[in-house]
Amino acid sequence: MKYKDPRQPLKVRVEDLISRMTLEEKIGQMTQIEREVTSADVIKNFFIGSVVSGGGSVPRPQASAEDWIEMVNGYQKGALSTRLGIPLIYGIDAIHGNNNAYKATIFPHNVGLGVTRDPELVKKIGAATALEVRATGIPYTFAPCIAVCRDPRWGRCYESYSEDHKVVQLMTEIIPGLQGEVPSNYPNNFPFVHPRAKVAGCAKHFVGDGGTIAGINENDTIINWNELQTIHMPAYLDSIRKGVATIMISYSSLNGVKMHANYDLITGYLKNTLKFEGFVISDMRGIDRLTNPPHSNYTYSVQVGIHAGIDMIMVPVAYEEFIDDLTLLVEKNVIPMSRINDAVRRILRVKFITGLFENPLADLSFAGYLGSQEHRELAREAVRKSLVLLKNGKDGDKPLIPLPTRSERILVAGSHADDIGNQCGGWTIEWEGKSGNITVGTTILTAVRNSVDPETEVVYNENPDKEFVRGNNFSYAIVAVGELPYVETSGDSKTLTIAEPGYTTITNVCESVRCVVVLVTGRPVVIEPYLGEIDALVAAWLPGTEGQGIADVLFGEYGFTGKLARTWFKNVDQLPMNVGDPHYDPLFPFGYGLTTSPRVVKASF
Repeated sequence: MKYKDPRQPLKVRVEDLISRMTLEEKIGQMTQIEREVTSADVIKNFFIGSVVSGGGSVPRPQASAEDWIEMVNGYQKGALSTRLGIPLIYGIDAIHGNNNAYKATIFPHNVGLGVTRDPELVKKIGAATALEVRATGIPYTFAPCIAVCRDPRWGRCYESYSEDHKVVQLMTEIIPGLQGEVPSNYPNNFPFVHPRAKVAGCAKHFVGDGGTIAGINENDTIINWNELQTIHMPAYLDSIRKGVATIMISYSSLNGVKMHANYDLITGYLKNTLKFEGFVISDMRGIDRLTNPPHSNYTYSVQVGIHAGIDMIMVPVAYEEFIDDLTLLVEKNVIPMSRINDAVRRILRVKFITGLFENPLADLSFAGYLGSQEHRELAREAVRKSLVLLKNGKDGDKPLIPLPTRSERILVAGSHADDIGNQCGGWTIEWEGKSGNITVGTTILTAVRNSVDPETEVVYNENPDKEFVRGNNFSYAIVAVGELPYVETSGDSKTLTIAEPGYTTITNVCESVRCVVVLVTGRPVVIEPYLGEIDALVAAWLPGTEGQGIADVLFGEYGFTGKLARTWFKNVDQLPMNVGDPHYDPLFPFGYGLTTSPRVVKASF
């Protein structure tokens, strides 16, 4: 059989396999189901083409690489035991490292990476993430998010690199990191995944998800064609040029049309005009949301979503209903067989390119990369470069940063000073993230203790009162406060304030001792009227597991270099406000960031 022969051209293999497939087998390929409802028998009996781990969907708590591989291979064996033996493609949201996996390296969220303006760094992060995803036996990640967040009230703003499409375009260099560098003799705009050590990527969410009214998640983006082309589309053109394997459709609407139903943009523009040859995937239960209430007329949703040009449906649980409805729609000639063949052709193309037919089963050869020291050092570098120094010294005072490593006694305070979960934010171990030391990493408090002179006393008090601060004769204080973990709609905010008692902690500490405030947030937040009390202010975003990168820069081992990739507003009434707007009046403008020089350490002989 030609499709099993790797010496045959890709097109020959794809067409040979499609010619052998029944309708049942084709629809199975278009179906992606959740791990929680998956078994080898389900995959075998329904010819399922793909499985997804949603946020927090894991083989067991604190699962090892071996646990993941055993699970994924178990499902794969179900797929390989079918008549044609078409391998499964398993997908996961590895959006800041392999963030579902315990002990994985958690990199800064995209909002911080945009600050670096460093595409080579982001490419290395993509390569490291690919290895850590492969370490768990998985060949496919739903990353990168290339949304252009135009309003920080949006709960997914931290998944966006910048409000400026040029910065987002720079950061698409993560795609060759994840998938491998497209060879010079390769067809233009064609999906490319280097087999084995790389993973298939997914540019998301097509298109305009960062431009919704008032930053409300899944809302409507009202925009003309020219604005869509100049703000939200450019990073997709770059992603396709770099060989991105798949593209995910947005929950949001565009000028009143749900993107999951938008034939003109998915088929007309993405497939026919841009010539995208990978497969288009829905978001989780994305077609369900085509009706209000969701799932109230599922047959209609299936018809509209498939007709629009979506190739694989992230169902993720009610797969029998999806299969039955799509089968009926094809048998009644409501959906033509040509549309089914287009979808399956694209899915098989990506599976062949990813090397799944030659190497369907994972082994332990990559397991050592999960949370490796080399990757943690890379994440630490990313933290250093993603920090933005917004203030350094009150008027007339000398700068506070770099902080002295040798002092009599220093205070570390705040809800985010000793909390890995808060440091990482959403999409970490669990879907919504979680406060507490939920995975392996270095907190800001531990990093401070690692960095100061052994003679310096470090006192930790999460929320000290004013009397405590005044009574302890501290040389200076580090206050780490911010937002608690959130995702998607739960993160939408009209106020953009940090979690209490954050402001109280700032006031109690900074009124009585020189202080640096480290903001751990997924976006710019309200900092007036507290700014006057603060000596030094650092935007640390959501830095991930490697808090040592923060101490590296606070204590002057490295200098601050980061520049805002988002506008920092004075108050929420100004929003939306982006660089170039006529009413632009920020607290800190796009591109702002103070710099410091590394402390010169005199050599001793």
